[in-house]
Amino acid sequence: MTIVSKVTLEQLLASRDNRRLRQQELLSEWCGKTLVCLTVIMPGSEKRNATSLIIAHEACVALLRLFKSSVLFSEERDLVTGYELYLVVDRPIMKVKEAVCDIEDRHPLGRLFDIDVITPAGEPLSRQSVGREPRRCLICGKEARYCMRNRSHTTEELIARINDIVET
Repeated sequence: MTIVSKVTLEQLLASRDNRRLRQQELLSEWCGKTLVCLTVIMPGSEKRNATSLIIAHEACVALLRLFKSSVLFSEERDLVTGYELYLVVDRPIMKVKEAVCDIEDRHPLGRLFDIDVITPAGEPLSRQSVGREPRRCLICGKEARYCMRNRSHTTEELIARINDIVET
């Protein structure tokens, strides 16, 4: 597989649907255990490139180090639409959410990790559920969801900022 790949909106939407289906399968198969799903924050149509692979590798190392012997199942997917990691861990869901928020907040590349902890109902737990502030924009520091919704920054600005974070 080539390192750089551009994807269409249809591919991204299909990937999101497939990820949700895989989460549902794992929740059914591992009932009562905690499901963690990692993706990489990478704006634009180029989801798989050298930078995203560096970010994915660092996130995997951090997660596997954190959960060590409590990992019951892991699956990596290196897709044209971006890297995905699924972990089933034998730890309480709220403790897992707190721990992954710590990684996102403290790891040098953590702001570029999108680590979801999936509830038994199939929904991601919010950061607020464990008393954390919402994620902040990479560019201006406002709540990221507002900047995303309003398209406050260009894809080029965001990618440049991501590259700066990775190179530092």
